Amino acid sequence: MSERHSSRVPRPLLAGAALLLTLGTFSGPAQALGGAPAPAGSGASAKVPVVTPTPQHIRSTGADLRVPDRARVVLGEGVDTPTVDVVKRALAAAGAGSVETVKAADAAKSPAGPGVLTVVVGSIKDAAVADALKGAGGTVPDTLNPEGYSLASRAADGHDIVVLAGNDGDGTYYAAQTLRQLVTGAHRLAAVSVTDYPSMPLRGSIEGFYGAPWSHADRVDQLAFYGDVKANTYIYTPKDDTYLREKWRTPYPDDKLADLRDLIEQAKAHHVDFTYAISPGLSVCYSDPADVKALKDKLNSLYEQGARSFYVALDDISYTKWNCDADQAAYGAPGRAAAGQAQADLLNAVQHEFIDTHEGAEPLQFVPTEYSDTADSAYKKVLREQLDPKVVVQWTGTDVVPPAISVADAKAASEVWGRKVFLWDNYPVNDYGQTTGRLLMAPYDKREAGLHKELSGIVLNPMNQAAPSKVALFGGASFAWNDEGYDADRTWRAAADYLAGGDRATARALLAFFDTQHLAPTFGDTNWQPQAPELAARLDDFRAAWEGGSAAERKAALRALSAYAGVLADAPERIRAGMGDKAFLAQTKPWLDALDLWGASLNATLDGLRARVDSGGGDADFVKAADLAKQASAITTIPGTTRPQGPIKVADGVLDTFIAEAPKM
Repeated sequence: MSERHSSRVPRPLLAGAALLLTLGTFSGPAQALGGAPAPAGSGASAKVPVVTPTPQHIRSTGADLRVPDRARVVLGEGVDTPTVDVVKRALAAAGAGSVETVKAADAAKSPAGPGVLTVVVGSIKDAAVADALKGAGGTVPDTLNPEGYSLASRAADGHDIVVLAGNDGDGTYYAAQTLRQLVTGAHRLAAVSVTDYPSMPLRGSIEGFYGAPWSHADRVDQLAFYGDVKANTYIYTPKDDTYLREKWRTPYPDDKLADLRDLIEQAKAHHVDFTYAISPGLSVCYSDPADVKALKDKLNSLYEQGARSFYVALDDISYTKWNCDADQAAYGAPGRAAAGQAQADLLNAVQHEFIDTHEGAEPLQFVPTEYSDTADSAYKKVLREQLDPKVVVQWTGTDVVPPAISVADAKAASEVWGRKVFLWDNYPVNDYGQTTGRLLMAPYDKREAGLHKELSGIVLNPMNQAAPSKVALFGGASFAWNDEGYDADRTWRAAADYLAGGDRATARALLAFFDTQHLAPTFGDTNWQPQAPELAARLDDFRAAWEGGSAAERKAALRALSAYAGVLADAPERIRAGMGDKAFLAQTKPWLDALDLWGASLNATLDGLRARVDSGGGDADFVKAADLAKQASAITTIPGTTRPQGPIKVADGVLDTFIAEAPKM
């Protein structure tokens, strides 16, 4: 990927001499800055905190830095306001009560003095910043990968320093997002050296589901979230936007165009490419110059609002018929080869006559009609041979909803399309029958390390519910950044911590809730993620201890299971109290309400089993449990908010099965 936003963020060199003078001892050799051992009882440590996405290289450089009440941020040229804002919020979260920002050229005129934490933010291409980085224990990489950065933080008596050095403007912003995660406690910041860059150039989401669309507020919130997780791509293609599909030739009304302009601006502020994806395939006449012009005019209307990334979607259409007689005359009878030729002509016209003639426009992206396999065909052959090699081709894996994706799968797809493919991953989308009543909140998993060698990127197709989709999107962004360093379970737990705002009790409650929404189906009978694996394992352990166990052993098993049942039953209230994301609470409300009842039903079931051990009774408790389960099963999705509608599922096949079988145990 070329350096994005370069026209928006100029990068002249810093006044090197002034910066070096300001940093003083910071610009000296790294060994001169060896941090002193942490004082006894200080709570400082040399442990590297969890950073997501996992950096390509991260190591400790000694004891934690102490974040004093005062911090100074020394800014190089071209550091944008969003980056500065992230740095300032991170320092405030670490305990800095006063954060001063000063340009590097002015810093020498008013030295900060001892006891002030100095944070240098700038381009690694500036010699002074690079020297400061080395002085703080960091490393200047030999290759400056796009969107990459280097970061070093190091304790030095009275002169603690942090250096954020971006390979470009995006990299500087991502360095700030890493700084945000280095806070280890009150007034503590980890001392680390980081060299980092993304393995895949395209990372993010595609709003491409059927059913209830996201609101404008949802989309704005998502774009801020993408910045936090170093995702750089949002593809706008909601099926409900008639101006993308049925009315694709028709210009947007002023109010809708204003909303799109706002999204484009919000995306830029978070270093995200807003990609506008148009779907003309239901009615386009490929051979009609007027339709080609209408398509380019529609894209240009978004270009004028600031969009620089564009996409033509030709999925979910037929190539067994033409939309006009002219295409029959131009391409012959409809079929795979003819469709491939017609689409190649259309896409090449857009790439050559629009993308190539508009400054700053990224290469055209495209999802083909055959998007979910690796078998060659006459359609793919024509496109492979005739489509401009700059055009990016999307692929959904070996099926519409694949249970796994291997490097070999992606390699086969890249070979059949003649270029690295761009993965449209249909997870956690919940707009098909097998997902009725479900949130899909398992970890992003079953995608093989090394996929970056065959993919140009990954975007996930999320749920109708935007806020709960962050669980999977968090993992997808992390995998696309560093697939070889990705740990699904660790990242899933980090997602819970992120959503909980760092509150451990809320994060634990969220993980228990996620476990009840863990099942991930495919279009067929195969589930590629199991339902409620933690709860299922605990119930299996309980059954094993109960069967043939003594009274004492059964009581011990009840105590063990009751502890987790308490976590599960208390989770909804803990989440409601601890979550700052009100959209998450609103969009998960039926599932939290159902979990309230299922948790109470499980507790009543355990009361019944406890009474059975003590006195041979428990029947009233089992009746209560069954009644609560019936109430829970009657809760349905919020009308108009998801597709398809239906009864809410909570750990189905696991929790309901145990509650039903318990009276017979």
